[in-house]
Formats: sequence, structure tokens, C-alpha cells
Amino acid sequence: MKLGIPTWDGRVSPVLDVARNLLVVEVEGGVEVGRSEVGFADARPGPRADQVRRLGVEVLICGALSWPLEAILTSGGVRVIARTCGAVEDVLRAFLSGRLADWAFLMPGCCGRRRRFRAGRRHTGRWGVSS
Repeated sequence: MKLGIPTWDGRVSPVLDVARNLLVVEVEGGVEVGRSEVGFADARPGPRADQVRRLGVEVLICGALSWPLEAILTSGGVRVIARTCGAVEDVLRAFLSGRLADWAFLMPGCCGRRRRFRAGRRHTGRWGVSS
């Protein structure tokens, strides 16, 4: 499997749409077997998503991203794990060990689709409907 993480100064880039670099990590049996860092060639959502798919990325861990970019990626078969923050190496270790859902990796101010309950209270979803 190939995992992609947009990077900025050793951390997960806060916004995928304007990230300059993508760390591509090859994982086999839950262990990293290779990595490379590539620059994004185009800032537009379509070409950016195409580049991610051409690189063979199956899972993309990122911070914020626009709805058009997320839609293009997911329709192309890329699993997007958004609203993630932290040091790239910490996020990678957490993903590989199944701990990425920990609150420590959730972007500040986010209680969206990955986190449905907080402090025992149920939150409403994006359209005002309980999730």
C-alpha cells in the first residue's frame, strides 16, 4: 500500500490544496519499506488529484482540503483521512499502529466526520442532522 502525507516543515501541511510537497510512504505488512518526497506540479484540484493517483497513493492523510479536491480524490479511489495535524513521523507511527483516531491528531477546532462524540455529547453533522 502507498500512503501519502502532504508536508510542511516536518508537519502535516495544514491545507492540502496549497501544500508544496507530498511524502509517499510504501507500507507492506504494516511496516514502512520505502519513502520518497515529491513536489506538487499543479495547484488546481483536478491535476493535483491526478498526480496523487499516478503516484499510486491509496490512503491520503492530510489537514484541511477543499470539497472539490476531496470529491475528486475519493471518486478516484483514494481514501482521504482529513483534519489531521501533527509531526509527520508521529502521524505515520500512529497510522501504522492504528492510533491515528486519537484526539491528539485532530486539527484544532474540528469535531467533524472522524469524531462524532465529544465529552459524552452527541454533535450534529454538517447538515444539522445528528450523526
